[in-house]
Amino acid sequence: MSRCSFFLLAAATAFLGPAHSTAQTEAQPPTARSARAGTAKAQAAPRTAAGRPDFQGIWSNATLTPFERPREVARKEFFSAQEAAEFTRIALERANRDRRGATPQDDVNGAYNEAWFDRGSKVYSNLRTSIVVDPADGRIPPLTPQARNDTAARAAIAERRPEGPEDFTLPIRCIVWPTAGPPMIAGPYNNNYQIVQTRDYVAIDVEMIHDVRIVPLDERPHLPSSIRQWMGDPVGHWEDDTLVVDTTNFTDKTHFRGSDRNLHLIEHFKLLDANTIQYRFTVDDPTAFVKPWTGEIILSRAPGPLYEYACHEGNYSLLDMLRGARAEEKAAAGKDR
Repeated sequence: MSRCSFFLLAAATAFLGPAHSTAQTEAQPPTARSARAGTAKAQAAPRTAAGRPDFQGIWSNATLTPFERPREVARKEFFSAQEAAEFTRIALERANRDRRGATPQDDVNGAYNEAWFDRGSKVYSNLRTSIVVDPADGRIPPLTPQARNDTAARAAIAERRPEGPEDFTLPIRCIVWPTAGPPMIAGPYNNNYQIVQTRDYVAIDVEMIHDVRIVPLDERPHLPSSIRQWMGDPVGHWEDDTLVVDTTNFTDKTHFRGSDRNLHLIEHFKLLDANTIQYRFTVDDPTAFVKPWTGEIILSRAPGPLYEYACHEGNYSLLDMLRGARAEEKAAAGKDR
């Protein structure tokens, strides 16, 4: 194995493992910058009748780009084209649930085989080594001591046998999914969004958990702090050709990367060309993180259509998991006699 291949294998391994003032650099690698300039020249960014950038359509943010920069590439902000291709090859090979040597039990343990995944087939066109772009190391800042304690407490609760459906996490109950957002983070599948736009509103239909964010553009004040919503209270405005969405009033139950109800999210949507949106988000939550942090995601136009995502809430899955928990309790009680 070449030194380059070994280096990228280590990075891919770190990426595919389990997850646990906001300066924004505009630096771009020459290869990505040149490619995008050519695309923009061929297909200029569309505009609405009112002269605003037209974001309407179906978009995908699927990618193999790591959310945080792997330790093995700590000093590299961008991949070269060759490194990106090698990283992609290794990442796809390691993520493949149907790879040679996989057993039927591996399929059961993993819940799905490869046919069900739509995680993307490459890193983003910006060639960044991580979605996190600030801090400069590409890593999420540490949680505050209180946030660490809260995260540990939630993990301990999740390990207990459930008494009822309320004891399951929100994703298992199909109420909120971590990648549904906001922010709009790529997941293993259902990485599609449909944007509908008028002069006064922008609506974002999220494929995962099939929810819709409705963003008013009149710069109205946020809702009173006593009113909390799963996806927060968004208020939008234009800064030149960039759509800025300011969201507060989150609940204390979603916990994006360890955040709490004080999460303040600022999103920037910039239409680079007819088929590309640069999406930046800044997480500002002083009670959860020691400092704010920023990520950058590239949304590419997708052919569609956007399908309804149907989850298992209300059918037999939760009931069977609760039956399983009761069976474990009976078995344990029998051993104690």
